[in-house]
Amino acid sequence: MKYDAIILGGGAAGLFCAAQAGQRGRRVAVLEKSDRVGKKILISGGGRCNFTNIGAGPQHYLSANPHFAKSALKRYTARDFIALVDAYGIAHHEKTLGQLFCDGPAQQIVDLLLEECAKASVQGGQVDILTDQDVTEVVQNSGAFAVMANGQALLADNLVIATGGPSIPKMGATGFAYDLARQFGLKVVEPRPALVPFTLGGEDVLFRELSGVSAEVKAMAGTGKQKAAFREAALMTHRGLSGPAILQISSYWSHGDPVALDFFPDEKPDWLLTRKRDSPQTDIVAILKEQLSERLARVLAERLGLSGVLQGLSDKALRRAGEQLKRWEFTPNGTEGFAKAEVTAGGISTAELSSQTMEAKSVPGLYAIGEAVDVTGWLGGYNFQWAWSSGWAAGQAI
Repeated sequence: MKYDAIILGGGAAGLFCAAQAGQRGRRVAVLEKSDRVGKKILISGGGRCNFTNIGAGPQHYLSANPHFAKSALKRYTARDFIALVDAYGIAHHEKTLGQLFCDGPAQQIVDLLLEECAKASVQGGQVDILTDQDVTEVVQNSGAFAVMANGQALLADNLVIATGGPSIPKMGATGFAYDLARQFGLKVVEPRPALVPFTLGGEDVLFRELSGVSAEVKAMAGTGKQKAAFREAALMTHRGLSGPAILQISSYWSHGDPVALDFFPDEKPDWLLTRKRDSPQTDIVAILKEQLSERLARVLAERLGLSGVLQGLSDKALRRAGEQLKRWEFTPNGTEGFAKAEVTAGGISTAELSSQTMEAKSVPGLYAIGEAVDVTGWLGGYNFQWAWSSGWAAGQAI
């Protein structure tokens, strides 16, 4: 069977790319290995799909080349996708920090993508969506790509890698994209789990003792250009630390490096001395409880060796405690890995691709989009926006 393009992967990026190419009159086949398309879409955002972020821009993405994402994000913006969602009458709301969620089930976004693919026929195009496809071989002969799937050969002048990364393997995720990229001589930036909880051991049992407790913190990690800080909730778990602030900072963390939490991000380092002057008879735990849960406040005070009213504590002890509460360092012994990672950092090197079209510079007709590429967004709808923007760029070029 001959197509203009074969898209490997029926996720957000693959379906959106297929819709764009199909509506430009192209004949497209989408090959999905599972029994239905859009599985990650359906589980995202607690089943409500955090489909984009109002403020999505290149500064919200990690990549070996921080400039690579600029072109696609500028040419197909969050506003563009929001307009499409609105055109389908899908009710949505901003939850926090520009994050947009469907009011109803995430299936609405999958239905939108399928309807967009179906519209190809109006423009003289065609999008065939094939599920349960076991791709066993991909070769290129005389400029055309041949894909063997379920014992059948499909041919196309263009091939799009949209199979994502290995995060959430229970959903069928694998490193297939990287194997295929290497087959065609493309470099791959070492993949690693991102937006993932930390695991702790040794002296950092503080957090495990507090399993189930959460607090708004500023989490900090990284060095140089990879240095970052996020102010959101952190959740103590029986294995370590999770919550939005931790997931965000995990993308910037390297094994062996420390992570720091600021439990009082609105205060200055000498804030406890100021409180001592203003209210010397206040108990130290009562001070900490103003912003932290009682359980967390008591454990932190105990770890700091502080008890009683402020007047009875030395300035030196309070200064040291205030500084430590502003920068409580710990060193994760690892993460919960790809099994719990929301996305994959690293992937097909952007140095191999055109930022305008997502086409491989050395292999005409070969494209890579979405999570398969070394572009990783923050938590909060940014990775979906990259799927739409990169899928749109390739769909316009095919």
